[in-house]
Amino acid sequence: MTKLAPTALLLCASLAACQPPAGQEAANNAIADNGVADNGADNMVEPQRSILRPEVVPTVEEPKIEPEELLIGFGALSLQLDDGAKAALDALMTTPAMQAGGTVALRGHSDSLGTDGDNRVASRRRAERVRDYLVEKGVAAERIRLVALGETRPIAPNAKEDGSDDPEGRAKNRRVEVRVTPPPVVIPPPVPVDAPDAEKP
Repeated sequence: MTKLAPTALLLCASLAACQPPAGQEAANNAIADNGVADNGADNMVEPQRSILRPEVVPTVEEPKIEPEELLIGFGALSLQLDDGAKAALDALMTTPAMQAGGTVALRGHSDSLGTDGDNRVASRRRAERVRDYLVEKGVAAERIRLVALGETRPIAPNAKEDGSDDPEGRAKNRRVEVRVTPPPVVIPPPVPVDAPDAEKP
């Protein structure tokens, strides 16, 4: 029987001690694989989240409706609407402010010919003529407000500098000023996205 030298025996023993058992090597490989898998799961890119809160619903602003103003003259016909006045009122009916359902203010005016009381009555009758025409065109009477100002707010001289009558100036003062004010816009509060249907407007 061949005998190994003492140095060779020591080398073989050292190599055997350095090699792990077969079962231990498999376990180490499994642990390494799990570590790589866990690290890969941790490094997965998460979907980007919105910075907006889900309960905030964006609102769409409605276009702003401007008031409408119109001057109806009663120059030739002191208490009657002429064709030009009717055409102007017809055009007013098509404006956004009128169709929105706002208040219609009619301010009647007169010239200075006659007493203050008579002129106030005449200014009111002019405003009533405009009101009646609008009502015939479909405007609700409760939307209309009348103000009789008489001769208190002229836009032209009723007399010339020498004191004589000024028919053209008086004709300009016989008028009705129309102003249509749109109704206030009511914006409902935002409703959460996940709110029940009963809470939604």
